[in-house]
Amino acid sequence: MLKIKSILYPTDFSKASAVAYGYAESLAAHYGARLFAIHVAQPAFFAYPDYAYTGAVAGVFRDLRAHAEQKFAEFMKDRSGHAAEHGIQAEYDLLEGAIPSEILNFAEKSAIDLIVMGTHGRNAADRRTLGSVTEKVLRKACCPVLAVRKPEHSFVTPGDRTQAVDLRKILYCTDFSKDSSRASDYAFSLAMEYGAEITLLHVLEDVPDAGDAQLAMSEVKSRLSAIIPPEAGGRCTSPVKVRIGRPYQEIVQLAVEDQIDLVVLGVRGRNIVDLALFGSTTYRVIQLGPCPVLAVHI
Repeated sequence: MLKIKSILYPTDFSKASAVAYGYAESLAAHYGARLFAIHVAQPAFFAYPDYAYTGAVAGVFRDLRAHAEQKFAEFMKDRSGHAAEHGIQAEYDLLEGAIPSEILNFAEKSAIDLIVMGTHGRNAADRRTLGSVTEKVLRKACCPVLAVRKPEHSFVTPGDRTQAVDLRKILYCTDFSKDSSRASDYAFSLAMEYGAEITLLHVLEDVPDAGDAQLAMSEVKSRLSAIIPPEAGGRCTSPVKVRIGRPYQEIVQLAVEDQIDLVVLGVRGRNIVDLALFGSTTYRVIQLGPCPVLAVHI
């Protein structure tokens, strides 16, 4: 069975980031994974080094690092003790540089298995963007990314961030693309670990008439059932569902209707052609969905 041995949690001290920490710590406790919490200090002029004086840069870096150290210490004060109480091996690090690059480099060098990070809130303005840092990490990460927007409901029970995890319903969405088994591995690993129900979903587009639709849906349900690993039989229930429409809309709607706790999606590679696919499906599900989304590069 797939194992998660190391989890990276980047924080910017925002409310969204604080919510994501609960998920990172809970998953670390459940999987027995090491937890790396990092903050990246980036001066506002970092992207324009040619316009800054060396002395001024050094001074600002010193002040920025001192402020970041204080904020990081305050943020982790009670969290580090709580993690230790639950047997979590936690490490905390303050980095300097361009935020997305430092997160991605840290993940690659440390052989991170999962990144857990917060996104913006759920108001009208925030729906237009995930934020440049989250978006770049989601697109380029070497490992799966759990994007946590402040959810309508949470599988982390308030009051106990590690032991009271109640992951009851997972939604795994597939388009049957090549190598999509990587995403299903994570979905079924989580379902079996937690004894959760995992719904398998495929969304059909452009089905011409009712007769063809029924035949197509029947064939898809058979293909979905074939994905279920034999070992999942006694450990979790796995209903299969087929919908017709725009994929992101149907995924979000089903997640709302069934009160899904986690959506798992496969994201095709990281080249320029794949960016359009990311934007039309995973990106919008993260923007508009009612729960965290685990994006797995395939």
